[in-house]
Amino acid sequence: MSQAPTLVHLSDYTAPPYLVDEVELEFDLHDDHALVHSRLSVRRGAGVAPEAPLVLDGEELVLEALRLDGAAMPEGRYRLDEAALTIEEVPDRFTLEVITRIRPQDNTRLEGLYRSGGMFCTQCEAEGFRRITYFPDRPDVMARYTVTIAADRDGYPILLSNGNPVASGDAGAGRHWVRWRDPFPKPSYLFALVAGDLHCHEDCHTTPSGRDIRLAIYTEHTNAGRTEHAMRSLKAAMRWDEDTYGLECDLDNYLVVAVDDFNMGAMENKGLNIFNTQYILARPEIATDADYANIEAVIGHEYFHNWTGNRVTLRDWFQLSLKEGLTVFREQQFSADRGSPAVRRIQEVRTLRAAQFPEDASPMAHPVRPQSYAEINNFYTATVYMKGAEVIGMYHTLLGQDGFRRGLDRYFQRHDGQAVTCEDFLAAMADANDVDLGQFARWYHQSGTPVVTVTDEFDPQTGHLTLMLSQHTPPTADQPEKQPLHIPVALGLLDTDGHDLPVRLSGEDERAAGTRVLELREAEQRFVVEGLSQRPVPSLLRGFSAPVRLEYDYSDESLAFLFANDSDDFNRWEAGQRLASRILLRWVDRGPEDAPEYFLEAFRRTLTDPAADPALVAEALTLPAEGYLAEQMEVIDVAGIHHSREHLRAEIGRRLGTELRKAYDDNRVTGTYRPDPVDMGRRRLRNLALDYLFAAGDSDGLERCLTHYREADNMTDTMAALTLLADSPMPEAEAELEAFAERWQADPLVLDKWFRVQALSRREDAFERVRALTDHPAFDAGNPNRVRALIGAFCQGNTYHFHRSDGSGYTFLADWVLALDGINPQIAARLAKTLSRWRRYDEGRGTAMRTALERIDQAPALSKDVREVIARSLEPQGDKQHG
Repeated sequence: MSQAPTLVHLSDYTAPPYLVDEVELEFDLHDDHALVHSRLSVRRGAGVAPEAPLVLDGEELVLEALRLDGAAMPEGRYRLDEAALTIEEVPDRFTLEVITRIRPQDNTRLEGLYRSGGMFCTQCEAEGFRRITYFPDRPDVMARYTVTIAADRDGYPILLSNGNPVASGDAGAGRHWVRWRDPFPKPSYLFALVAGDLHCHEDCHTTPSGRDIRLAIYTEHTNAGRTEHAMRSLKAAMRWDEDTYGLECDLDNYLVVAVDDFNMGAMENKGLNIFNTQYILARPEIATDADYANIEAVIGHEYFHNWTGNRVTLRDWFQLSLKEGLTVFREQQFSADRGSPAVRRIQEVRTLRAAQFPEDASPMAHPVRPQSYAEINNFYTATVYMKGAEVIGMYHTLLGQDGFRRGLDRYFQRHDGQAVTCEDFLAAMADANDVDLGQFARWYHQSGTPVVTVTDEFDPQTGHLTLMLSQHTPPTADQPEKQPLHIPVALGLLDTDGHDLPVRLSGEDERAAGTRVLELREAEQRFVVEGLSQRPVPSLLRGFSAPVRLEYDYSDESLAFLFANDSDDFNRWEAGQRLASRILLRWVDRGPEDAPEYFLEAFRRTLTDPAADPALVAEALTLPAEGYLAEQMEVIDVAGIHHSREHLRAEIGRRLGTELRKAYDDNRVTGTYRPDPVDMGRRRLRNLALDYLFAAGDSDGLERCLTHYREADNMTDTMAALTLLADSPMPEAEAELEAFAERWQADPLVLDKWFRVQALSRREDAFERVRALTDHPAFDAGNPNRVRALIGAFCQGNTYHFHRSDGSGYTFLADWVLALDGINPQIAARLAKTLSRWRRYDEGRGTAMRTALERIDQAPALSKDVREVIARSLEPQGDKQHG
């Protein structure tokens, strides 16, 4: 095993010894190199010893010149290594000038300054700025930036950076320059630069205070006309933040640029957001309903960062969820207000359970605020983002919207322009609402998914329902010992007619019927509800009020009752998921059987309810994913889960064919395509009906699917059918797949969809097809979107075929992790995490996964990104370890 990577610990944090007040950057851009001239106004931090050296981070830079207060520094005055420039003796205040030469065209890591197609662009979060120039590249060094960019006028007519343009001119020899000034101090990770020949979609937003903000979305010229939805989304997000939190845009310009090659979804650089094209470009013929929804959400997310992340930023990278969890929560609120709150919540929880719960149960488990890391890029995780958002959501549940708003206002009042910690946010919430949140702080430093167990007793003589709640967080790889958390448990009680009852605790006055939040603080706690005339059916954890696993001994009949009657739409969905999961897991144990009548009847009633929201119906009737079912098992039975789920899918298609065909016909959407909640819900339900009818396996299903595909007038319906055709070995299906690729070969985002549907195919030869597609002329290992669409989708989304019993899927993944580590370590490390849970599988699969990890581990010169994932995955875990 290779040497474990060196860790950075939260407990070792110290304030920066030197601060930078002003940064002047000059970029001289050429096709084969870039010269970067930086001028830093530096001062020694309070209490820092005079002999403390100045250490500037820098990677893969060629140092051309170095001057201190205008005087060139001789080589003996400084030293260089692979990671830093160190100057031993400096005055208390000084100006440091550094000229570096870099090669953006060779930067396949897509960190720092790089080329994407015909444009220059940057990605500096988390530690990319050090690949541009020598600098104290940490978030608590905040400075004001003035940036001058010079480039060829014809090749790069658009030159952009943070803030507002303040000057421009001719640089001679066919070149020009533009200067930008950002009036707000920011950390280096928020620096941005873009240069290229770009189309501009321009608009304007007027704030409540009467300021006019110029809005501009830049894309390559071939993508002109695909940004209308993104612009509408940006304006909607700006208005929402003004109305909901009183927060206005603080710059005269707000710019967005779409880039083909990007490691992330988007980046909130101050006033100049850089986006993956996937989250900007949309037209009905190229984008699905999900694409439209994602664009709106991600546009909102990055805009909301202007305050929660930019104006108030991070003291250190351990506080990452302070900006990401908070901003994801604000994005979720925005999306809920723009559509169906219940549908949005269901989607959030489904994603949390698919990505974050497994992470909590893996060797990669870490708290919302990690205690250590070797490579910060590995901690842009589901825990930091999704569980972090759930933590913010619990503040909101405990304090209410008004209390949460008071806390957020206090946070901005105290910390605007500062780099702060999670404790600062908690203190603002507590102080603004005069509440004790001391125990709540454990959510930040305790990893793992808590299990909340509920039992109850009803006394018909007194009308008392006694609820016994207990909590237990299982040990995780990083933390064997756990403490009780502060958990809000939203509770409703239903009578036999399905009506909500009042939840009046012992000693309280009368209360209205509806939801009540219980605050579980102890390992075990009792709550007594009074005034009941009959034993109610409890509706527990309404709205998923905390990121926990709930254990309560519901009968099948009780689940069916909640599925049909619960007034909380989330818990109606949850009851259906529990019921379906229970059936499927029984089948995994003893083999598939006929679907129970009570389940089919509950399914039928939901499907045929004329008053129901089609979007909610579609969510309710979507079976639990194979990954979710796997999480319910001690040892994951890959084949058993897959075959049981496919059997139930086919059973529904066969036995409810009449109702499904009617739902399919009744939910046809005609007229101009609209990505609004009503039409999106109807398309979602219609396409789900098509899925079940196709699964029935008769000729009618294939013919209906082919007709649906050929008649589709939008990408949502096209992809719904193409996904099913990718499951079929029939020649007609093959022909349509080939024709789709030929039609869309020049459109990268649409071609990504073509790769993805084949990566997720249920066909028995899915693995062989994926392996062959890595040799397809359109497959580009240097493009993160294409890698995610094919290799990522197969290894992380096609559970059954990836986890082949012969282990060839693991060999395939290891090969690609090693290949990609030399191109883009971030992408390689994210793929490598797929192997980290090898202990959860049977002996054969677990051993094969471990062998793949060990082969990666033995490779020379692994990146820090991959080395950390492999080291943590192979760490001994006591008796859980195979072999």
